[in-house]
Amino acid sequence: MGNKLSGKDLIKIGFPKNNSINIALGQINRYRKREKKESILTEAKEVLLFPEKFTGHGTWGKVAEGLVNPVQVRMHQLNNTRAPFSIFGENEIDEQAKYQLYDALKLPISVAGALMPDAHSGYGLPIGGVLATDNAVIPYGVGVDIGCRMSLSIFDIPASFFKGKEHQLEAILKDNTKFGMYETHTIRPDHEVFSRSEFQDIPLLKNLLGKAYKQLGTSGGGNHFVEFGIAKITNPLNEWKIGVGEYFAVLSHSGSRGLGANIAKHYTYLATKQCPLPKNVQHLAWLDLNTHDGQEYWLAMNLAGDYAKACHDDIHRRIAKAIGKRVVVTIENHHNFAWKEIVNGKEAIVHRKGATPANVGELGIIPGSMTAPGFIVQGKGNPESLNSASHGAGRLFSRKKCKETFTQSEIKKVLKTNGVTLIGGNIDEAPMAYKDINKVMANQNELVDVLGTFTPKIVRMDR
Repeated sequence: MGNKLSGKDLIKIGFPKNNSINIALGQINRYRKREKKESILTEAKEVLLFPEKFTGHGTWGKVAEGLVNPVQVRMHQLNNTRAPFSIFGENEIDEQAKYQLYDALKLPISVAGALMPDAHSGYGLPIGGVLATDNAVIPYGVGVDIGCRMSLSIFDIPASFFKGKEHQLEAILKDNTKFGMYETHTIRPDHEVFSRSEFQDIPLLKNLLGKAYKQLGTSGGGNHFVEFGIAKITNPLNEWKIGVGEYFAVLSHSGSRGLGANIAKHYTYLATKQCPLPKNVQHLAWLDLNTHDGQEYWLAMNLAGDYAKACHDDIHRRIAKAIGKRVVVTIENHHNFAWKEIVNGKEAIVHRKGATPANVGELGIIPGSMTAPGFIVQGKGNPESLNSASHGAGRLFSRKKCKETFTQSEIKKVLKTNGVTLIGGNIDEAPMAYKDINKVMANQNELVDVLGTFTPKIVRMDR
């Protein structure tokens, strides 16, 4: 018996001559190739005899499914008609973003859709796109940065706290935030998210645990940031321990780092293999939630979302400790995520790719740009938008166009005019790259109520 396990070995122990052999070899090569052939075959025999015992198992669950109820791989065609949809701020949205939504609405799994006023084209679903599907999740409908989120901490400190402390606050941001692929904190606390069973039960996640631990409390590149600013509260809620006024605050924007990116890459690949689609919509390949891979992605996606929150919590904890003050109100929300929600009286999977959940009473923060205010909002639960709102101002210029159009000296001038200090940042994140947040907010007054604003003063981004 050679060292490398083959299809013939599986046939010898009784595997049927069908796709279950390919599935088994794929799973073994991906997760168990360093183990002895004999022990793997012993396990494989057990799976063959009692497949129901291995439902949901990290390595063998997909094999068991292939033996009992194999996934049918077939080319899916688009419907001729679109599922119902609404567009908010249509005149401010580029045509390509609209056509991306129109294509998504023709998927046989699509139930309803919406486009937010900050929308612009992306991969698969447009940024600012919301899509409800029937018992299926689209990894690229969620996005690469799973659970990317906003988190705003408001301190019971007046806005005048900034005066004379600018250099000290700059130093706090530099010392307590890390950005990009390689920066990590020297001292990393443990977090309950790392004890989650998914990190042991799902082989992909087991391999990513070390990376996730290293990157806890860090932020990504691109448009991710941590910034000090002024929160102006105009309509406080009863449960808040602060009233109308202007307060010192910190706002962060980042997601699930390498953990989320690897989950997205892995399950997008599996979706495209299981769900062939016409070329123009191949990024919208989905996973049926009744399948092993669909259930596994759902668990992994939710873990990535909780990990993203853990990162923000760590950032805000470090900053509060450095300032020596206590946070009194935290407002936070995901985008780039999928939720099980009721749409038209039936449960559906609602994907919000660059869109903020805005169910009745739900709080959120919608940022502008580094020189424009963000808005603290409360959802109205508008069914036309699938209970969603924009996740920011939205891009007016692509990253490539920014590099062709703007200069560092122009950016410095705009920052100075607005009294904003920038640490790091690149031309592709120029304040001028974004739409007018006030127009965006005017186009979604049916979706959210405004409770206050956040104005950036000291901004830290990746270099």
